[in-house]
Amino acid sequence: MYVIRMKNCAFFARHGVRDEEETLGQRFYVDAELTVDPGGALAKDSIEGTVDYGVAFSVIQTIITGKRRYLIESLALEVGKALCDRFPEIVHASITIRKPNAPVPGVLDYVEVTVDWPS
Repeated sequence: MYVIRMKNCAFFARHGVRDEEETLGQRFYVDAELTVDPGGALAKDSIEGTVDYGVAFSVIQTIITGKRRYLIESLALEVGKALCDRFPEIVHASITIRKPNAPVPGVLDYVEVTVDWPS
């Protein structure tokens, strides 16, 4: 087993419960920690049978910039499921999404959720 970590993947999207979040949009930051069973891929030094992180980034991007979600928790779950479906070598995905401009009555750096798949 080994772990691929993709940190601070940034996307502009329109997720959130409030109407203004859809209207204005904002940046979202995604971390993906993928535990991978490479089979023989590492010994063979081959991308076949392991995770191409360029493709993984595209999977994340498609979901984050796609259909609006009210909950970033739901968004994180969808990313984890999609990555595991696309790459059967992934035995566990931990997806963290940060929302820096969360509409709260105070000052904070960001709101962050982490969802594990499978849980």
